Amino acid sequence: MGMINKGKTLANLIWVFMERFGAQGVTFIVSIILARILDPQMFGQLALITVFITIMQLLVDSGLISALVQKKDSDDVDFSSAFIFNLVVGIGMFFLMFVSAPFLNDCFGMEGMVWPIRVFSLVLIMSAFKNIQQAYITKNMKFKLFFFSTIGGTLVAAVIGIIMALRGYGIWALIYQTVINQAIDTVILWIASGYHPVMRFDSVKFMRLYKYGWKLLLSSLIYNIYNEAVKLFIGMEFTDKDLGFYNNGVKVPEFICTNFNSALDGVLFPAAAMNQDDKAHMKNIARRAIKIGTFIIMPLMIGLAVCAQSFVVVFLTEKWLPSVPYVVIFCLSFALYPIHVTNLNIIKAMGRSDLFLNLEIIKEGISVIALIVALHISPVAVAVSILVMSIVSIPINMWPNRTLIDYKVFEQIKDILPDILLSVIMGGIVYVIGLVPTGFTLRLIFQITGGMCFYIIVAEVLDLESYEYLKSAIREMRHRG
Repeated sequence: MGMINKGKTLANLIWVFMERFGAQGVTFIVSIILARILDPQMFGQLALITVFITIMQLLVDSGLISALVQKKDSDDVDFSSAFIFNLVVGIGMFFLMFVSAPFLNDCFGMEGMVWPIRVFSLVLIMSAFKNIQQAYITKNMKFKLFFFSTIGGTLVAAVIGIIMALRGYGIWALIYQTVINQAIDTVILWIASGYHPVMRFDSVKFMRLYKYGWKLLLSSLIYNIYNEAVKLFIGMEFTDKDLGFYNNGVKVPEFICTNFNSALDGVLFPAAAMNQDDKAHMKNIARRAIKIGTFIIMPLMIGLAVCAQSFVVVFLTEKWLPSVPYVVIFCLSFALYPIHVTNLNIIKAMGRSDLFLNLEIIKEGISVIALIVALHISPVAVAVSILVMSIVSIPINMWPNRTLIDYKVFEQIKDILPDILLSVIMGGIVYVIGLVPTGFTLRLIFQITGGMCFYIIVAEVLDLESYEYLKSAIREMRHRG
């Protein structure tokens, strides 16, 4: 497909960023409304179901979507072969969950959850249809399409979820919100993209994709099984309410960070894959990605950590105050994610899924040891162990790119240090503002406004390179319409 320029990459990053925060922003606001209506125990039950659905969705994907994007000459037969395989696996996973629902209901002591589990499992079949469209759009860098195609389903699902919660449907409000959102979003993507698989399966082409993809699949399984097992063990060792507080504490910073990093991931990977033969250009892409990611995410996470108590009281009500420690801890953990996402995407784009897998095995091996120790202490200790591992993983993820694209660890630290220091100073100012004796709502408004103004003004005055990257991306997006 040839080399793409930095302006197009940055503009696409902004479009995906807007799409993620547009659609997911509505979902997040709805989750806050539902948290005010529903009992924390229901969120704990949903989290337990999601553990199994998340793992099975990875099996549906099987790493083939990344393989389609990474392969420079993937054609219609490649896409069709991947789609047919994904669809067969998706149907198989749905029936497995359908049959297993009574066992899961009894095993985790969740009364009346058999049919909610079965209905929620429909997203596994939908994933096969949606994944192939996402791969096509990502491969062709048509990210503007995502922005205009996902809002509809999100809004419809949001309205239905709130109405059902207000009418006393309980857990079904959460289930139907997710399923309807996925269904409408999938239909819109199929219509908007204009692409339809040719429905031909080529075993030779499939095995070439799978040779690359299975390592990413195994890496994702290791990573996600660990993350979902954390929730599973909290639900087993402690209570549904503990899991509800943990899960909602993660949700706030995760919404901000995961959506941005998903945008960064979605644009950086195909952009890097297109230029995988040009080491200098790959390094340039990585530098811009890590700088713009840190410039945006670091202040958001530090600022949210400082005013976590006010945020929880204002948006979730006081019944969710036990979630505050989790919000703080995960804000600090997610603040580092642009570093991880950038380095890992470069490794993937270079075709080194084997190296990607080896790194995941090392990191999750250490994480398991930390988790075993933390589970004997408290759910908060579990969150702290995840933060520690996020810090430990930085040099592990950075190390391979010192040779792959000649982007040394010291260079990376030097590139992001100004944004980190400015974010820490801003966090101190937000903390001082929070000492002013006033109500939670007014305090939160002052903290957010003061922190944003300070950060942007100082970035403008110091002419930070990251800030200039961001402005150039916005200008490019406007220019391209």
